[in-house]
Amino acid sequence: MRFSQRIGQTPVNKEIQLEYVDEELTNGLWNLVKMLFIDKLAKYADYGKSDFDKFSEILWHNFYKMPIDTIPEYKSSVEKYIRERFFNFYWYEIYDFLEFIIEIQNNQGEKNKFINSVNGILEREFAGYRIINEKVAPISNQLEFEEVSFALDKTKFLTALEGANIHLTNAIDLISDKKNPNYRNSVKESISAVESTCRIITGENTLGKALNKLESKGLNLNNQLKSGFDKIYAYTNDKDNGIRHAIVTAPIEPDFADAKYMLISCSSFINYLITKAEKIGIKFE
Repeated sequence: MRFSQRIGQTPVNKEIQLEYVDEELTNGLWNLVKMLFIDKLAKYADYGKSDFDKFSEILWHNFYKMPIDTIPEYKSSVEKYIRERFFNFYWYEIYDFLEFIIEIQNNQGEKNKFINSVNGILEREFAGYRIINEKVAPISNQLEFEEVSFALDKTKFLTALEGANIHLTNAIDLISDKKNPNYRNSVKESISAVESTCRIITGENTLGKALNKLESKGLNLNNQLKSGFDKIYAYTNDKDNGIRHAIVTAPIEPDFADAKYMLISCSSFINYLITKAEKIGIKFE
């Protein structure tokens, strides 16, 4: 904590930044783009185009969607243009740009360093987002980040849980679309990830049956916890909601809060199930 914060002259915490990016966050993110990506690109090459020239063409063609013959002649002018565009982006375009930079990086080590540094700035400046699975996801604190990240990692590297990983990835993609989020299907994908995990553990063909059979497999669940997920499953399986069924009547549409709650809760429950199962010797290979 800084001196000014200790004496109450500046606030200790800011409000969580959801649909905006303040000056300090913008500056921090640009500094990382500059130091950890742009400055690392070779500006000149003995033969052919330099890494910076190739990046500029990819940026103009795939992100700006402008004619590549409008790229300025001098590299300093190119970088100046990129900077000016960055500082004039709408808040969601800044996140689009970060995802673009992550996507085009080939060196996994450098990519991981960039992602970790960006997440550090997002946490420091109280942004309501983190980079998860190379996407900007609406996660606002470290605990949420760890739960979702751990669930993705565990299901990614345990072969039998590949289906659960696909569902979680889809849930993140659907809730993270900043222009057209699909909360209904994000909720569906989150609960489907739990269903996939439970079915692998029990061999049952529905989540309801699988939840009831977990104890017979040696997973002793707290009754209240099991009852809670029974009710969550009932909510998503309710025909009036139209989440896991065709929409017949006008349903109550899930919103951001619903989708985020389901993503984090389902990730946590998957982590819980995997830990419990591995403890009693159940293998997912």
